[in-house]
Amino acid sequence: MFWKMCANWTKLRAAAFFAMVCAIFCIWILAAQFDANFTEADAQTLLAPTPPMGWNSWDAYGETVSESDIKANAAWMAEHLKSYGWEYVVVDSGWYVTNHSAGNNTSAAEFSLDEYGRYTPAVNTIPSAENGAGFKPLADYIHSLGLKFGIHILRGIPKEAVYRNTPIEGTSFRARAAADMTDTCPWNPFNYGLKAGSPAAQAYYDSIAKLYAAWGVDFLKIDCISSHPYKGDEIRMISEALRKVHRPIVLSLSPGPAPLDKAAELRRFAQMWRISDDVWDVWKSDKDFPQGVGNQFARAAKWAAFSGPGHWPDADMLPIGRLEPAAGWEKPRATRLTHDEQRTLLTSWSIFRSPLIMGGNLTLCDEWTQTALTNAELIGVDQHSTGSHAAVSTDKAAVWLSTPESGNGAYVAVFNLDAAPQSFHYSWKDLGLKRANYKLRDLWEHEDLGSKEFVDVTLPAHGSAIYWASEK
Repeated sequence: MFWKMCANWTKLRAAAFFAMVCAIFCIWILAAQFDANFTEADAQTLLAPTPPMGWNSWDAYGETVSESDIKANAAWMAEHLKSYGWEYVVVDSGWYVTNHSAGNNTSAAEFSLDEYGRYTPAVNTIPSAENGAGFKPLADYIHSLGLKFGIHILRGIPKEAVYRNTPIEGTSFRARAAADMTDTCPWNPFNYGLKAGSPAAQAYYDSIAKLYAAWGVDFLKIDCISSHPYKGDEIRMISEALRKVHRPIVLSLSPGPAPLDKAAELRRFAQMWRISDDVWDVWKSDKDFPQGVGNQFARAAKWAAFSGPGHWPDADMLPIGRLEPAAGWEKPRATRLTHDEQRTLLTSWSIFRSPLIMGGNLTLCDEWTQTALTNAELIGVDQHSTGSHAAVSTDKAAVWLSTPESGNGAYVAVFNLDAAPQSFHYSWKDLGLKRANYKLRDLWEHEDLGSKEFVDVTLPAHGSAIYWASEK
């Protein structure tokens, strides 16, 4: 009897031990799954909680930007702008083109691709990419400065990959199974589009997302996707691919104007999307390309309601400072915008809460431009306000309001849209504010103006002013 009891006890202990091991294993599996899910969800939640700020190479360098240029601009940003919130360094179009030229070399471009039909940096301009290193060495350098690294791509798959019918990394698919050979970007012939809903097409986007994550990419600007033409299926595919890599990569869609009726879809799948075609250093344009500062007020008013953490309608880059040595449009130059127009650009982008992506050559910044880019009070409006909206909107004037994060009063921006000086007088009631008096602070002049019953200001042609109307 004793030995039988011992045997039964031993069996019970063994069963209990086995059950415990199983339970621990299941808990470990569940915990690992939860951790993976949490990491993905957390990364998505934290992507672009405020409008991204950074620099893009196109306006000053076009397709010709070199590794030394990128490093020099990154180093300047780290020294002079990082402490004000500027953090992304984005290499724009053509980094995979081996025979660079000023502008967009579409007619005779030659390419650097890997064996899986994915663009790789051309080593004649990005020498650290040799031996299959890709952008990782450059990204590592930028990360060492405390900054983040981004690249520009066109939607779709390289035509050269389709002609070669290259394999798609990690799958049995090949390039021709993914490509829609009836679809090409109307203004750039490098790629074919991808077949909507095709497993091979999704596999290709998955493969490039995996490659970019391995390089250390933090920001992906994808072009010819949010307008002329709008490609909702490809937006969803690239967004899904980025989610799979478990690396926080901000997705920026270009060009514009993105369709307003797609706002919900854009908010779901991207962190930034362009509201217009390219903005250059002109005040106003009657053409689709280029657009100017004055064109953005009406568009911004329509899109403002869709701004919020993780979702930012994008008024485009800041074509200020020196647009050289190889401007992405027209001849190298200093910006043609006057100082007043540049202030208006920065003020309107900030009160609208657009991403702030500097286009000029940072290494050639003069004192005026540097001071404008380091206006912490203005940057605070862009990064830390809510409820941005147009309170007044006419052909000659605009007034925008937003609420500080603290909830104390309002930011009030007044814009002269006319080509001649104008005086403006608005009571607080005119602007929809409730109090009889507010304490005004001028955010450009960094000056307290005392308690006021109204806004009263004379502005130069295309000029602006922005105030904090405080209740305390």
